[in-house]
Amino acid sequence: MKNNNLSRRNFITTTSTAAAGFSIVPSNTIAGLGHKAPSDKLNIAGIGIGGMGKGNLSRMANENIVALCDVDWTTGGRINVPEVFKTYPKAARYYDWRKMYDEMGKSIDAIMCATADHTHAIITANAIAMGKHAYTQKPLTHSVYESRLLTKLAAKHQVATQMGNQGSSAEGVKLICEWIWNGEIGEVKEVEAYTNRPIWPQGLSAPEEKMPVPNELKWDLFIGPAEYRPYNSAYHPWVWRGWWDFGTGALGDMACHVMHPVFTAMQLGYPTKVVGSSTPFTSDGAPNAEIVHLTFPPRPKTANVKINLPEVKVTWYDGGLTPRLPENWPADRRQNSGVIFHGSRDTLVCGEYGTDPILLSGRVPNVPQTERRIDGHELDWIRACKESPENRVPTASDFKDAGPFNEMVVMGVLSTRLQSLNKVLHWDGPNMTFTNISDSDELRVSRRETVPAKEFADNLIKHKYRDGWTLPDMPA
Repeated sequence: MKNNNLSRRNFITTTSTAAAGFSIVPSNTIAGLGHKAPSDKLNIAGIGIGGMGKGNLSRMANENIVALCDVDWTTGGRINVPEVFKTYPKAARYYDWRKMYDEMGKSIDAIMCATADHTHAIITANAIAMGKHAYTQKPLTHSVYESRLLTKLAAKHQVATQMGNQGSSAEGVKLICEWIWNGEIGEVKEVEAYTNRPIWPQGLSAPEEKMPVPNELKWDLFIGPAEYRPYNSAYHPWVWRGWWDFGTGALGDMACHVMHPVFTAMQLGYPTKVVGSSTPFTSDGAPNAEIVHLTFPPRPKTANVKINLPEVKVTWYDGGLTPRLPENWPADRRQNSGVIFHGSRDTLVCGEYGTDPILLSGRVPNVPQTERRIDGHELDWIRACKESPENRVPTASDFKDAGPFNEMVVMGVLSTRLQSLNKVLHWDGPNMTFTNISDSDELRVSRRETVPAKEFADNLIKHKYRDGWTLPDMPA
């Protein structure tokens, strides 16, 4: 299909109608709810289908894949969208998700979004405002404000949601929660998490060369809400992760996998303090390695938690930087990413997705099974989509949890970019602001340039979108 501009009048009408509480859904859905009966199939639209999206869709293929959207239809290479088109020959094809929503809003029940980080929020938020269920890849969003928005929109419209951090549905995370909550390692006041990523270029300045845009790539659509810049192969495909405008570096890419058991088992909310340090980076690109310290206040324990949850310090390492391994670390245990929970009684370690958890004492806990076991991350989301809001069992990475968790992740990105302030940053989570950055503070962004720190930080918290790209309003 040709890439025409979205009819703004039609799109605004559609989203405004949904916001008023009238979801537009296929005729065979349950009247007034916008949800398929369990015996029926969902109509799913895939957006960003050449990389991770291709795999996500393959695990949703027993439903109806009715539309496919990607900004790059180039044949061959790492991203091969035409190959996905052949897999779902009946699906409508689009370059622009806005045009797809405008034309097919009445035919779509749910969306799968696996685009570059900076477009996750705008694609997902507008879908939810239309009453559509959403499966969105990690990191959930590019900014704190966007995470908060998706959390509140999902609650308002009562749709089924899932972030694409598949380890949250796996056995390891369930065991970690059960062990820690049963008191197997005692109280935890320190947690360390790490990864060997990035495995793509970082720490770079924007290339000066302006390259011709490949014929099948709609570069303006890739840029989306970000500030426009000329095309260069250093940005796309895949390598966009290392550029601030499009990605969130190694931390954003991997922390949603590595730190999920930390956020869940420690029952974390908003941090109160954060400070980052790193190797050199530029105004365009993320550093090659960084360390971030986040402090979380004491939390009230829930009914199934037998230990107190005191203030806890969570430290993140990437780029090959790692915590000092405990003396009783098994000599044969090798892992490029993982977590160390330092408890008052024992130490728990796990791999990248919460995999292979063990206690360093060698003891194997025997505790009651309290957490729901899940057979398939995407399949569990499909199950939730088909349940009524009143009876729905939330997914493992439902936006009510994934949203606040993603705020924690992108908070680490903020601390790295603000490190030249040379102070621990104090965070007011409910109001999404740093309380100790003043109007007079200056931030050094290069050897020769400083900028007003508060204005810079505010724009990291809530991005200014390019003209023509807008988010739904934040629900009260």
